[in-house]
Amino acid sequence: QVQLVESGGGLVQAGGSLRLSCVTSGSIVSFTAMGWYRQAPGNQRELVAVIWRGGSTHYADAVKGRFAISRDNAKNTLYLQMNSLKPEDTAVYYCKGGNDAWGQGTQVTVSS
Repeated sequence: QVQLVESGGGLVQAGGSLRLSCVTSGSIVSFTAMGWYRQAPGNQRELVAVIWRGGSTHYADAVKGRFAISRDNAKNTLYLQMNSLKPEDTAVYYCKGGNDAWGQGTQVTVSS
């Protein structure tokens, strides 16, 4: 079973930036798509961004123009560059591979 491990979360002031990483134990290209999701307290888990094997991407409206998803196939790593962070971006961020491979999550907290 492929394992996904996120890192890069932390506490940042509004307007700041963070870069999340997700390392896979297997080949990242084995996934048709990989994505980042987030879950804030009391809310459902929601899609943030997805990248398909061919390189196409899709973003939630709330993060368009501020976040960028990318991957390094040689390093089997998925990234999420988050700029111009807002307090409402505070959540646990999860990496997902394919249909059912999830990481354990990394906390992102944005202070006002």
